[in-house]
Amino acid sequence: MHSGHISVLGKEVVSLMGDSDQSLYLDCTFGAGGHSRMLLNKYASSRVIGLDQDSDRQTQVDALKNEFPNRMDFYNYNFKDLDQILEDQFDGVLFDFGVSSFQLDQADRGFSFSKPAPLDMRMNRKLGIPASEFLNTASPEVIRKSLRDYGQEKRWKPVLEAILNARGSEVLETTDGLAQLVYEAVGPKAVRLSKIHPATLTFQGIRIAVNEELSVIEEALPKAFDKLAEGGILICISFHSLEDRIVKRYFRTLCGLPLDRFDSRPKQERTVSATALTRKPMKASAEELEFNPRSRSAKLRAIKKGVFSKQ
Repeated sequence: MHSGHISVLGKEVVSLMGDSDQSLYLDCTFGAGGHSRMLLNKYASSRVIGLDQDSDRQTQVDALKNEFPNRMDFYNYNFKDLDQILEDQFDGVLFDFGVSSFQLDQADRGFSFSKPAPLDMRMNRKLGIPASEFLNTASPEVIRKSLRDYGQEKRWKPVLEAILNARGSEVLETTDGLAQLVYEAVGPKAVRLSKIHPATLTFQGIRIAVNEELSVIEEALPKAFDKLAEGGILICISFHSLEDRIVKRYFRTLCGLPLDRFDSRPKQERTVSATALTRKPMKASAEELEFNPRSRSAKLRAIKKGVFSKQ
């Protein structure tokens, strides 16, 4: 695998996924194929079904199919459509949310402002509208939600005003144009105090909105759980607090636990259909952080389908 594309929490994923040589896994976010390769390497007879809405993944898919003959299949699907695949009774299902390092490193995809590029940000370039069109046509309320809620940008007001004032200009057509606009909008003091580029959170929020990332997670999780065999493992890796909150609440619901401190429902009113494997989210080790800084915000949660006594 290319050195720039390192699977986050890969050892943890493989360790949690069980120990059967005949395992069938579903990798809902294939990306560059890193997690799929690790699962295929774990056992001589395991099989992996990969999903990815990005139509540019075929090279990585073909490489794995050649390396592991008759053990790898792929669907060019958004994971919200995973219920349409024929395979069922998976021993493990994996989600690795957010944009992949492979996509970030492709400048022409428009996810990063490290190099000038068209402002696209779509994970599937055959569907939806690019980020440039989104910024030029979406209502101020929708853009505000993208900046304030999805990007969690505290300085969303001047950024929103700058975007609306720039509509119709070339500034909103390129990654460097938008990055410079945000840089100027937040002011020199905010720039000096920021530990990250001032445009980072804005890009994050717009990307989440363009790809409807949170709603597809909410739609996909129950479908993934239904596809699991009894005793199967569901693993989710999140990079954003809003992603992690969706996973946490869904997992707690399946495990019959209170959703939060305000949930006062009695225990007998809760349905238990899964067992938690991670009491708290697993995070990257110091060793992984050293060679893969992008893993610093990753949180892994896992459950097992069915109710099992503690060992």
